[in-house]
Amino acid sequence: MKKKLNKSWNQALFVSAIALTTFSSCEKNMDWGRDPMYGEVTTAELPLALKEAISRYEPLKNYAKDYSIGIGISEDLYNSEEVYRNIVNANFKEVTLSNSMKHRWMVGSNGQLNFTAVDAAIDKFTQAGLKVYGHTLIWHQNQNASYLNSLIAPVIVPVAGGSILDISTLADGSFTGWSRPNNQVGISKVNNVGLSNGPALRFENPTSGAEYLTQLISPDIIAVPGHKYEVSFWIKSDNAGEGRLSFSGMSNGYPYVNGKKLFTTSGAWTQVTYNTSTIGDTWTASADKIKISFDMGSTAGVYYVDINSISVIDKDAPETAFNYVTNGDFETGALGGWVATQASGVGVSVSAEDKHSGTYSVKMISPATASAAYNIQLQSPSITATAGKDYTLSFYVKSNTDGKGRISFPGLSEEYPWMDWKGTGSGSEAFTTSTSWSLISVDLNSLSYKSGSNSFKLSFDMGYLPNVTYYIDDIKLVEKGATGGGGQPIKIEKTDQEKKQIISDAMKSWITGMVGHYKGKVHGWDVVNEAMTESGALRTGTSVADKAADEFYWQDYIGEDFAADAFKFAKQADPDAKLFINDYNLETPGLTKLNGLIDFVSKIESKGANVDGIGTQLHVSITSNKEGIARMFEAMAATGKLVKVTELDVKVGTNAPTLEQYAEQAEMYRYIVEMYNKYVPKAQQYGITVWSVSDNDKEHEYWIPDDGPNLWDKNYQRKHAYKGFADGLAGKDVSADFSGELQK
Repeated sequence: MKKKLNKSWNQALFVSAIALTTFSSCEKNMDWGRDPMYGEVTTAELPLALKEAISRYEPLKNYAKDYSIGIGISEDLYNSEEVYRNIVNANFKEVTLSNSMKHRWMVGSNGQLNFTAVDAAIDKFTQAGLKVYGHTLIWHQNQNASYLNSLIAPVIVPVAGGSILDISTLADGSFTGWSRPNNQVGISKVNNVGLSNGPALRFENPTSGAEYLTQLISPDIIAVPGHKYEVSFWIKSDNAGEGRLSFSGMSNGYPYVNGKKLFTTSGAWTQVTYNTSTIGDTWTASADKIKISFDMGSTAGVYYVDINSISVIDKDAPETAFNYVTNGDFETGALGGWVATQASGVGVSVSAEDKHSGTYSVKMISPATASAAYNIQLQSPSITATAGKDYTLSFYVKSNTDGKGRISFPGLSEEYPWMDWKGTGSGSEAFTTSTSWSLISVDLNSLSYKSGSNSFKLSFDMGYLPNVTYYIDDIKLVEKGATGGGGQPIKIEKTDQEKKQIISDAMKSWITGMVGHYKGKVHGWDVVNEAMTESGALRTGTSVADKAADEFYWQDYIGEDFAADAFKFAKQADPDAKLFINDYNLETPGLTKLNGLIDFVSKIESKGANVDGIGTQLHVSITSNKEGIARMFEAMAATGKLVKVTELDVKVGTNAPTLEQYAEQAEMYRYIVEMYNKYVPKAQQYGITVWSVSDNDKEHEYWIPDDGPNLWDKNYQRKHAYKGFADGLAGKDVSADFSGELQK
């Protein structure tokens, strides 16, 4: 029977209400309010008979015969505190890890899942006879947003045009001319991890400290005193990090960029630029030679600097036309993003044998069986130019004998056009070559892309004739009449459709990887978490101006189908696991949010997915509306779905509750369990999970601090709430079974 509490309860009435013992008339006049000098209420202040009664209760799971009683736990406390661990093992059938299984903790900066810690935890739980409930798969919080955002970040095509810095010995990994005075072992060149899959510098800084403790210094760079310079590069890191550049030969050797000593890094490629705009108009060369130093020792972590994007530009030098072709002079000594498309790349190499300028050209040898242009091909990195504008393509070519070639344009509306090759005649499919260097140029007027494309490539098709050796150098694509550009990289935004596919693939990889790995070990999952707004609409992040570092809205990229896809992926990975959609505030008056969630479940299932159950987070207080809780369970049961209380705690609203408030808390716990049992048919009862074990500060530093929401107090002693929860599970006042013994 439900007991109605009033605000003037004293100790004697409190105890007689549970029929345990009686007290003297003096005790009946004692007001059990707070003594402000005493501190927090603990179980030590409970009336002795009540305290004794609570101590005689059996473990909670003994009172829940028909469904699972779970607990949301801190894995660290479970491992480190024996009392905590014993409480969990003795009282519950199922555990939910509060953080460890979420995307943010499981997914690394490269998208790989690290199962080590959770595998070890699940083994411990299994040995203790505990099942594991998975929390959570798709949420907008606690995501590795840095990794996800890096997947859909614009493609950056670095262009070194105009740079006076020689990066060739970085690109070949020799570091000739560059010095690594500190942490040399932590600085290396790695392939295929830079922008456009090019080479990158890898800085591994083992500990946080002084900036110069991980350092890479350039060779001398010829400069003009008084000239303004721009130094830029693209960088990313495995985790949030920071670094700086320092300089010799500049008017300020340790400049602040954009007002800050250090620039910041993340999992997404970010451009860092030092120039008069970011530092100040007086930042100029003070000597005829300058050096730059990457100082990455400030914050521990792993950093990647795209080599091809490292650029030092004399801003006061005469402007030149901007070249859209990456590595068109092959002075890196490598193909650097160019791809030989015939089998194994045989016959294509970067060579110093002959060149038009500089040190290298690209060498192409047509095979003995060559008879068609495509028998030997070399394709450029992607080029992004503006549709409708006019461009001129030029290059130098020679051959060991008379030869013939063409250029095709994958990505343009005309991939194999007949071109007006200047100096070689007009309206021809191919240009001719000789034993002398010849300049070949052609106009691309009103540039037009193939449908669905926003970039194109140059393909040198040199297979017309057998056994011909070609040398090609100084390949340029410039806008007609345009100058400048200063070597600035080109940013290629991904289309909405591309982003949708990328994020869909990332979601599939995450869910199938996680659920598949724990198939047979994790029996239920929160697949989609907190997807609804308070008005019952699908949540979106489009209006969230300042997102947290771990905030990512899958639905903003995939659309409404994100939830149906998530359930499909999970079901495919483990057909036997029970899959839930979960949300909070479903008990609010009018059930607006709950009704919106139920409608969303119908939409999910109309897409061919299956939702096994609906989870409700009951983070309530002693003053919460009880009628709303009852109506919520009734409406959830009417769906025919499994019903789970995924997170349950009851706030008292203060860090120094009175005994009366603790009694009200116990009543709320009991009421919630009774309403669950009353309105949810047994076949639909998945179970109830209490969120956190105790009122200990270690559990509540961030979650409901300065309160006492749980069943055990800060000293791990059972509270009055323990009795209320157990009575709700048992369907009766369990203490009545032994109240007579306590009165003897």
